[in-house]
Amino acid sequence: MPRSSPTDDRGRRTTRRTSIVVATVTLVIAVGAGVGVLALRRHADGDVASTPPSVATTTVTRADLSDTRSLNGTLGFGPERVVKGAGEGVVTRLPKVGDTVARGKPLYRVNDRPVPVLFGGTPLFRTLDRPGLVGSDVRIVWDNLKALGYHTGSQPSRDTDGTKIGTGQAVLTGSLVAAIKKWQKAVGLEPTGTIGVGQVAVLSGPARVSAVKALPGDPVAGELLAVTEKVKLVTVPVGATEVGTITVGAAVVVALPDSSEIPAKVASISQTVRGGGPDGGTGQGSPPTVDVLVAPTRAADVAKLDAAAVQVRFTTSVHKNVLAVPVGALVALREGGHALQLPDGELVAVETGMFARGLVEISGAGVTEGLDVVTAS
Repeated sequence: MPRSSPTDDRGRRTTRRTSIVVATVTLVIAVGAGVGVLALRRHADGDVASTPPSVATTTVTRADLSDTRSLNGTLGFGPERVVKGAGEGVVTRLPKVGDTVARGKPLYRVNDRPVPVLFGGTPLFRTLDRPGLVGSDVRIVWDNLKALGYHTGSQPSRDTDGTKIGTGQAVLTGSLVAAIKKWQKAVGLEPTGTIGVGQVAVLSGPARVSAVKALPGDPVAGELLAVTEKVKLVTVPVGATEVGTITVGAAVVVALPDSSEIPAKVASISQTVRGGGPDGGTGQGSPPTVDVLVAPTRAADVAKLDAAAVQVRFTTSVHKNVLAVPVGALVALREGGHALQLPDGELVAVETGMFARGLVEISGAGVTEGLDVVTAS
């Protein structure tokens, strides 16, 4: 193969340099043309032609906002209540844990005689043995026998001496004495028509035996057993200063251990404050609390749970039909307060109210339902 001469090599190098220069000039011209085109697009129509970046918007709406609070509770049968015996005698039979307590039925036996249950708030504190007696204890007997279906007769409005019968009281009439005799015979007692102290047990309502504290052979005068509510309840300790925001009958939501939620209602609010110091019950130095009892709406929802730690969500306040936007639509102002930003960039000052479920209540001049505002995307 013939070797190339130095003159040929110099010619090829000159040709390559020429090509590179031409390519470079072409690239510069192309870039310059592109910049010129961009400059024309930006300035041909002035600033009006500039396209602002797109923003996310939302609408001011009307909504019902509610403030909620979740508190820990315990599912069970509620707090225990001790049942004490009275009078004289020896306990001969006691119920078993889990037994239910029914109106008019025996709860335990003393000297082998049944002690039936009446419902009410006043224990029998004297022997009812004389027609004409007036009092709240007589009313307990009258109400219960009437509820059991016995003919108790009507109640006079005044006593034999003309004194007006007080609210919550009743008179031991002949008809009531006759009803007592029929009831005593039905429950296995001697139908004397009189009721002595300790011959009946007065409870606040249907109950379930939760503990037995005495033994057969013990004197009747003492603690015999403890009862709870018959249905399952959730006990929620609530701060004594906060319990005022909760009302009996209010709807609540109970979150079970499996994360499911069930409807419930506030059944009762205790009048006893616990904690708060050495004289405030349990927990020296702990903040004072009040027990709130919550009843599931459907007993079947908790049928498979004997006891469990749960959470109860209370609604403490409701603001109805207020203007609201997502919290992300609020703009914090440097001088303080908040505003809404309109799509054209204008700011509208607002006052904020309740925050709930990612929404915030707003008000202010120019803020109306349906107004479009910018929100965080």
